[in-house]
Amino acid sequence: MVDYHTAGQATYQYGGNGPGIGDYMAQEDDWDRDLLLDPAWEKQQRKTFTAWCNSHLRKAGTQIENIDEDFRDGLKLMLLLEVISGERLPKPERGKMRVHKINNVNKALDFIASKGVKLVSIGAEEIVDGNAKMTLGMIWTIILRFAIQDISVEETSAKEGLLLWCQRKTAPYKNVNVQNFHISWKDGLAFNALIHRHRPELIEYDKLRKDDPVTNLNNAFEVAEKYLDIPKMLDAEDIVGTLRPDEKAIMTYVSCFYHAFSGAQKAETAANRICKVLAVNQENEHLMEDYEKLASDLLEWIQRTVPWLENRVPQKTMQEMQQKLEDFRDYRRVHKPPKVQEKCQLEINFNTLQTKLRLSNRPAFMPSEGKMVSDINNGWYHLEQAEKGFEEWLLNEMRRLERLDHLAEKFRQKASIHECWTEGKEAMLRQKDYETATLSDIKALIRKHEAFESDLAAHQDRVEQIAAIAQELNELDYYDSPSVNARCQKICDQWDLLGSLTHTRREALEKTEKQLETIDQLHLEYAKRAAPFNNWMESAMEDLQDMFIVHTIEEIEGLIAAHDQFKSTLPEADKEREAILGIQSEAQRIADYNNIKLSGDNPYTSVTPQIINSKWERVQQLVPKRDHALQDEQSKQQSNEHLRRQFASQANIVGPWIQTKMEEIGRISIEMNGTLEDQLNHLKQYEQSIVDYKPNIDVLEQQHQLIQEALIFDNKHTNYTMEHIRVGWEQLLTTIARTINEVENQILTRDAKGISQEQMQEFRASFNHFDKDHGGSLGPEEFKACLISLGYDVENDRQGDAEFNRIMSVVDPNNSGFVTFQAFIDFMSRETTDTDTADQVIASFKVLAGDKNYITAEELRRELPPDQAEYCIARMAPYQGPDAIPGALDYKSFSTALYGESDL
Repeated sequence: MVDYHTAGQATYQYGGNGPGIGDYMAQEDDWDRDLLLDPAWEKQQRKTFTAWCNSHLRKAGTQIENIDEDFRDGLKLMLLLEVISGERLPKPERGKMRVHKINNVNKALDFIASKGVKLVSIGAEEIVDGNAKMTLGMIWTIILRFAIQDISVEETSAKEGLLLWCQRKTAPYKNVNVQNFHISWKDGLAFNALIHRHRPELIEYDKLRKDDPVTNLNNAFEVAEKYLDIPKMLDAEDIVGTLRPDEKAIMTYVSCFYHAFSGAQKAETAANRICKVLAVNQENEHLMEDYEKLASDLLEWIQRTVPWLENRVPQKTMQEMQQKLEDFRDYRRVHKPPKVQEKCQLEINFNTLQTKLRLSNRPAFMPSEGKMVSDINNGWYHLEQAEKGFEEWLLNEMRRLERLDHLAEKFRQKASIHECWTEGKEAMLRQKDYETATLSDIKALIRKHEAFESDLAAHQDRVEQIAAIAQELNELDYYDSPSVNARCQKICDQWDLLGSLTHTRREALEKTEKQLETIDQLHLEYAKRAAPFNNWMESAMEDLQDMFIVHTIEEIEGLIAAHDQFKSTLPEADKEREAILGIQSEAQRIADYNNIKLSGDNPYTSVTPQIINSKWERVQQLVPKRDHALQDEQSKQQSNEHLRRQFASQANIVGPWIQTKMEEIGRISIEMNGTLEDQLNHLKQYEQSIVDYKPNIDVLEQQHQLIQEALIFDNKHTNYTMEHIRVGWEQLLTTIARTINEVENQILTRDAKGISQEQMQEFRASFNHFDKDHGGSLGPEEFKACLISLGYDVENDRQGDAEFNRIMSVVDPNNSGFVTFQAFIDFMSRETTDTDTADQVIASFKVLAGDKNYITAEELRRELPPDQAEYCIARMAPYQGPDAIPGALDYKSFSTALYGESDL
């Protein structure tokens, strides 16, 4: 059981400053006594309140039997209040008289009132007289104040808090849905779920059945009384047999569960706190041990590694130093990174441990001597200094050995390159190839020899570098100096021999060159004149065979003139051909006279006399062929020119005629003299005159077809194309048809709206007056000026702008930015004549429907023609009003849809 002596020591205040609980207490103080007239509820309250009082009175060694009799003298009432509040009440009066009893009860009621409880209509006389309703009301007030008020769950308290607690605890259980303190508890599953949630070993919840409430209730009551020290305050049969169990009885009994389990919760919380403290302490000790071990291992590794880094005995070969470098890299890559991580983790563990000790109010951790973080940092600093010095020494030593190896390798490389270059050079300089060469060969050999001399001079630096490297290796006492010196001497001797042979060969080449220059001069002259002449003949042949495309007579005449100019140059070209052939003959005569054997053709050109003669004959053959082709094309272009002039003559008549008719139609549509019927007849006659002009268009189409077949693409004699004529003709037909349609629509509008001829003429005059550009439409500003002239108040103010925007939405619903004459006529006819509106159509349907808000298909078929009746039935939506019947149709939405969103 819960100790109410401690629970009642807190101070509570009811009234305007109290929380929501106070409001609830105020409501419960004004409890509905009429409900106690229900015998079943009164029976439940008597049993429950009696059991609740005895659960506290037994602590004082007493109990009550009859709740409305045993509290009449006030003694046990005062004792009950002392037990549940833990406070002493004034000394009771022991007399047996009525006044003594009233005084004792008043002392109890005053104590209750001192706890902030407002007692309504409960007086000491009623209690002393044994008024059962007043007594039960008083006990319920005490239960509320001392057993339920202090319950608080998630910022809710009292009844709401207790209900929320029940909902939270029973949420996981099937068939349990606690929403109140009456019918939600009738099947007994909620009571069993509360017990099972806190003491699962006491209840086999899965074996309970929702359809056996009596068994469920008795099981919960018996377990609570036996194991939880909660007395049985309810009867299962009374709860099941009542349509709505008494809420106060259920709340009283459930509050005992709350207090019983809240005590167990406190004990569990205390145990958890102890476990948490111990767990923190154990974790801290584990971290201390880990720190000590990790610090010892890290310091030991540092002490082993530093001597290895301080060992700096130099090695003799680069291979040995490379091995040392590889060992150092292996240390950097493999051995050191885990230790860096260990050092970092050590510091993290130390800081984490100190933070945890500080947060748990424990003394700071002090590592063993020599294992402080500062000691480890000092050792690590010594390690990194040794590492840095070892790396610098290693690199310097490797650079020293690398320098020697580099010089030796450089000597071998340069020597190999030089030896490779000199290979075959001595044999080349000793050969006699110039003795049988031509002049061009001799000149080529001389240029080749000059290039070799330049190359020889360039290699002088390499020979000097080889000697300098050999000298430096000797000075550095390189171990293989003898072989270097022998190889260097061989290179120098060979270099001197090549210089001598080069000079001898140059003298022999220059002597041979002079003997062939005379013949070569003739060959060169031939080549200089043969090449351009050959190019001229090739260009001439290309031009004579070139395809040509012309579109005018002027272009073909230009080609004929250019061809005549070419033919006039042929005699001069024949003289040049004979002069070139004479040069070749003179060179051959000189060679024969001096017994010189010419090796092959002219070295300066591939154009032989045979080629020149062959191409000249080809040019002579192509000239007459070109003459015939140009003459044929000239005849074709003369025919095309005739077709152009023929089409242009007709197009220059039809085009202006179409443009004139377009302007006349525009003028007729604006002026519109006479009646609308006269205008319509006039326009139709005008349309017929246009249609009668169609044969002229057909003639032009035939001429255009001939032009297309002749592939004629332009015509300078006219600005009109067939496409322009077609578009203009189609626009002309469209414009006259549209103008006729506008007049017909105006006649329909006039007849439908009852507009007189004078009004139509007035509308046309107003519209034309403001149609400044005669485009057949008015812009917004032009339309506004027209409306103002007709008396509409659309001036530039808020009201005028609103009216103008309304009118624009009617005449220009698509926001095109202009108002046509037909839209203007529709608007003016709507403004000046009566029109049907949606409201009028709705009123008409209502008459047909017999004043109902809906209409049936039978009524429509009876009152309207068959086609119109079916039209309405197919488009009317079902009526959804409260007075709807099967088959009812909504004629209001149908009528509104006929006129859009609004009707002007």
